[in-house]
Amino acid sequence: MKHDRRKTTASLILAGLACLCMPAAPAGEPQEKPVVAIPKPGVSQIMTMEGNFVRAAYNNEGYVILGYQLANRSLGEEWMLLEVGMTLRDGVKYQNFKRESLSLETPDGKTLPLPTVSEHREGDTRALQNREKVQRDSINYFPPSASQACRIGFFSDLSSPAMPYDQVELSSTRACLGRLYFKIPGGIKYGQHWLNVKFAETLIRVPFKILTADEEKLLSKNYKDIKKQIDAAFKPKKK
Repeated sequence: MKHDRRKTTASLILAGLACLCMPAAPAGEPQEKPVVAIPKPGVSQIMTMEGNFVRAAYNNEGYVILGYQLANRSLGEEWMLLEVGMTLRDGVKYQNFKRESLSLETPDGKTLPLPTVSEHREGDTRALQNREKVQRDSINYFPPSASQACRIGFFSDLSSPAMPYDQVELSSTRACLGRLYFKIPGGIKYGQHWLNVKFAETLIRVPFKILTADEEKLLSKNYKDIKKQIDAAFKPKKK
């Protein structure tokens, strides 16, 4: 597919939380729904969200889905664990996706690379892995053509015989899932974060916000179901 066919409009369906504006309602009147400001990614893409801790973003080249409930429960901790899924859009040629194509932007404006395998092992993230068993949301939502499971294995569990590797082959038929780890100087903080995913020709920026308890409580009922959003977005066009 040529580059000009991969361009997409900058329209946004719904995206992560950048700020919260909640006007007070007079006594006896119904409370207005929170006004959610849409963070601007600076690139052409469409974004969706569900619940508090699942985000998806895609363009004409690739699709990325992110789960970060555990990260939101790890305030102040040095290591952040994210669950991520990736695939390519229909008609896009397969590509080898490498670990250096991933980075994390933090609220203080820093861009952090994915750590090396040795750095991850020195960090000993087994406690995070154990907590993730209960502090997570499903991210198994992909376009219909991505029906073959595959592993994003940039890291492996210290107790697992599976070896880490430095790249994964992406295609439109493969639904690739895995864990990402980032070492956060000074610990995880509240505020807007971005996961940067650099495909062969385009960049996708997935927004996610580490929420305060009040933000999480107030906004938890104001998101759409992500399965319905994904089904609608990739519904076959009528001939």
